[in-house]
Amino acid sequence: MSRLLTEIRHNPLLWLLAFVPAVLAGEKLAPEAHTLLFVLSILAIVPLAALLSHATESVAAKTGDTVGGLLNATLGNLTELVIALTALQAGQYMLVKASIAGAIVTNTLFMLGASFLLGGLKYHVQEYNRGSARLQAGLLFLATVALLVPSAVPESDSATGAAFTQELSVGLSVLLIATYGLGMLFSLKTHRELFASAEAGESGEAPWPMGLALATLAGVTVLVALVSEVFVESVQEAAVAFGMTPAFVGFIVVALVGGAAEMAAAFSGARKNRLDLSVGIALGSASQIALFVAPVLVLLSYVIGPTPMSLQFWPGAVVMVLIATLTATLVTNSGRSAWFVGVLVLAVYLIFAMTLYLLPPR
Repeated sequence: MSRLLTEIRHNPLLWLLAFVPAVLAGEKLAPEAHTLLFVLSILAIVPLAALLSHATESVAAKTGDTVGGLLNATLGNLTELVIALTALQAGQYMLVKASIAGAIVTNTLFMLGASFLLGGLKYHVQEYNRGSARLQAGLLFLATVALLVPSAVPESDSATGAAFTQELSVGLSVLLIATYGLGMLFSLKTHRELFASAEAGESGEAPWPMGLALATLAGVTVLVALVSEVFVESVQEAAVAFGMTPAFVGFIVVALVGGAAEMAAAFSGARKNRLDLSVGIALGSASQIALFVAPVLVLLSYVIGPTPMSLQFWPGAVVMVLIATLTATLVTNSGRSAWFVGVLVLAVYLIFAMTLYLLPPR
């Protein structure tokens, strides 16, 4: 604990942790001050993301970048899961689907592209294990196919058409979860030697003890979930004040804030020439959302939702997810990266963000 307090004392960014109790108190005392809560929640998530990044790097130093990336992706996706569960219980299925598709696109394009750019600005060329990247891209492509098929079925108002979509969604959800589990077995157990890190990267400062790192991961994940819930409750009203469209908020803003913790770890890993960790977090998080979080939400909608939710997304979201998957597959095929590769990937993301920001409301 003394080591954690020393880290907070010497890192000015972590002084922003004072906003964590401030936003939680503000939510109790002034729940109608949506714009203020929106700003406070963003200021609170930034230092929590930095802490989560440091703890994840300490765990990765002991377990390897493959397991470290998977652990960070899993804990980071708890935020998205909490956000989606809150919306699921309220029956806001459009917000749930927007956050799922937005998280996949943001992790695949923004997080991956920014990691390539930040690492490339410091190192001429960086290498990573392309086998691991290709596995994650393959899993992501499978999930995209599963999202594409229900969306390609002609919409029908009849009870028969709706029942078909629900049954297909449940079957696809079970298939995706099973495939994700087998993918983890393949990469972490039966063929783990194929997914070793390409480079050791910088040693940097001494990692935290495993007990402190795991305790920090658990505690910070809970705080991120609490602050994110305040953020989601305030973001819609604050968006009106800032002139943002609902599509932009659901697809871009919620995804960026929800993935802040993962992004901090990914960007830090890239700057330390540990691109395997960055690629593992970015693509691992995206494939986990697509193959695990989304199917679990479909199944849970039968328990906690007012009505069952399907995997039928609107065509624009499916197209963006498909393009993001193909982009990731294309740029990770060589196992090498430079700064301009990051620029190209970020440009695709900015095209989507610009379109959604300027999209007129229906």
